Amino acid sequence: MSKIAKKIPTADEIAEMADRGEDISKFFTGNGKMKPPLTKAKVQYVKVDFTSEMLHELDNIVREVNISRQDVIKMYIRQAIDQYYMAKKAMTS
Repeated sequence: MSKIAKKIPTADEIAEMADRGEDISKFFTGNGKMKPPLTKAKVQYVKVDFTSEMLHELDNIVREVNISRQDVIKMYIRQAIDQYYMAKKAMTS
């Protein structure tokens, strides 16, 4: 019997689930950080400069959602990339 692959929700979908009051704890480890993706991608490091105001706003979000600064940045970059591809697809349709 073959196993059916489960769809991995995006960060936005997880946030929507939380807004509806659903239990999203299965998407996080015990230390409050998001679980790594199932695929083993090579990690590359980049340096990003932020204005002090942007960093202040980012830290406010970090405190509100209780995940690391790095995870918040990755979540928003993933969201922006997804939106880019959706917009690109809509323009070609």
